[in-house]
Amino acid sequence: MTDIVIEYLDCRPGGVWVDCTAGEGGHAKQILKRIGPEGLLIAIDRDAGVLEKAKDKLKGQEENVRIFNSNFTGLGEILKELRISKVDGILFDLGLSTFQLEDRSRGFSFKDDGPLDMRMSEEISKSAAYYVNNLDERRLNEAIFRYGEERWAKSIAGAIVRERGKGTIETAGALAEIIRRAIPRSKWPGRIHPATRTFQALRILVNEELEAIEETLPAAIGLLKDKGRICVISFHSLEDRIVKNVFRDFSGRKEEAMFKVLTRKPVVASDEEKRQNPRSRSAKLRAGEVING
Repeated sequence: MTDIVIEYLDCRPGGVWVDCTAGEGGHAKQILKRIGPEGLLIAIDRDAGVLEKAKDKLKGQEENVRIFNSNFTGLGEILKELRISKVDGILFDLGLSTFQLEDRSRGFSFKDDGPLDMRMSEEISKSAAYYVNNLDERRLNEAIFRYGEERWAKSIAGAIVRERGKGTIETAGALAEIIRRAIPRSKWPGRIHPATRTFQALRILVNEELEAIEETLPAAIGLLKDKGRICVISFHSLEDRIVKNVFRDFSGRKEEAMFKVLTRKPVVASDEEKRQNPRSRSAKLRAGEVING
């Protein structure tokens, strides 16, 4: 969806643009192509490991890039540090990078038997293993149901508690197997692994992802110049619902700075892109623009 994102961001020569989730630098590189040497890109990511990938991809363009290893909740402070009050465009891509998914040591993927971690930053003290092995059954059930929208949350929570009574659950593979057995085979979702929603729930819990989005989106809109644009790519309904509600609330305000929603419905990947990149099938893009009265 990179071309569509860049189009909605309305990237053009000059100005200040922010990639709040730089990841491996894919979007950042395309933004830089369009804003040219007279523009400035601020690239932010809380994951130091993945940010090194972005630095490699952006080599040779250091003069008009500022890179920050930070949670995007620190956007306001970063702009203050750079003495920038308003920006032309802001991008949030809320999905995991390929690097994060394929790094067995991170525990994001149920396809590998790596440690059950899921932390996006070393500053986060509690890993997924902590919650899996320490939350009581009720709180596990609530977390899996709320953050994963998993209808079998109660069965999964019960199975986890029974298994950890035999010994600590330490790997992503072990947890995935527990979840697989907790859901009746006839009830497995057709297109995704039965552990997908539970792993999503744990990742959101560990990294406090929804709270970060709720906190930062309204502030980010307030940091846009006249005609400044914001784009958000979400990958599950909980994220998309927050984005939709924030955009709706801002578009309903009658203040000096108006907000216009540019995407009546979320934009999704084309069939061709879904074939080439199956992960894009769940991506939803929403965009908006600030219009000063």
